[in-house]
Amino acid sequence: MEIPTNQSGWKRFTQEPLLLFIAIALAIFALDYFIALSKDDPKAIVVTPEVRQEAKQIFINAMKREPTPNDMKILIDRWIDNEVLYREGLALGLDKGDTTIRERVIFKALSVTQAEITLPKLDEGGLQQWFKDHADQYDTPALIHFQEALPSGKPSQDELKTFVSALNGKGQSKLDSSLEIFKDRPRFTIVDSYGDEFTQALEKLKPEGEWALLDSKAGNRVVRLVSIKPGEKAVFEQVKAKVYTDWKNQTAAELSTKAIRDMGKKYKIIDKGEQS
Repeated sequence: MEIPTNQSGWKRFTQEPLLLFIAIALAIFALDYFIALSKDDPKAIVVTPEVRQEAKQIFINAMKREPTPNDMKILIDRWIDNEVLYREGLALGLDKGDTTIRERVIFKALSVTQAEITLPKLDEGGLQQWFKDHADQYDTPALIHFQEALPSGKPSQDELKTFVSALNGKGQSKLDSSLEIFKDRPRFTIVDSYGDEFTQALEKLKPEGEWALLDSKAGNRVVRLVSIKPGEKAVFEQVKAKVYTDWKNQTAAELSTKAIRDMGKKYKIIDKGEQS
């Protein structure tokens, strides 16, 4: 299923985390014993605690972090969408020859759904407006080169300040440390990892200057700015073909999702694991 490309978070692959959610969700759908069909009510789709738990675990394995409530909502919504497609695929007889392969039935049903979608007309002005609304997808981001000193243990604020002073040739510190180099990192990746306030403070440091102790959403960081390469604004005419392709793909994906959700209205969703 194509999902609209969006910004933030992992930005570019993660310029749409939903793409990864689809892969995670498909892993769940492959586990037949988690398919929650209701024998009593064929129009009911049951989201069991097992489905939620498996979704959560697969997410953790892929992302190396706990899913947020919004992450779980996206995963379960996609699980429901695919269950709707599976039911509709069976109703259309698309399981012939594929009785044991659930994913093929889902994708066949999706293909049937997408074949009925008609994209709206788009003139030059509309395409330019779409480009403006999604400009950060096409702009070349600023590249930041910085270093981070990683002291061992869990030093206190005062110990970190002494450590920074020592790195700048003022006094001594007993802390052992390692050095990590972040060369020409796109600005948005730093915002994603450390936060916007940290990134702005980093940008204010003097290139090739002294070490500094900066606060971030990941805690205190001892860093030194090496250089910044300014980003560049994209020119519409130079990326026009890509903009049109992106608009077409995103619009088709949005209409596809809407069609699936409309089909899903005939089903009763029973979530037995929401408290999880």
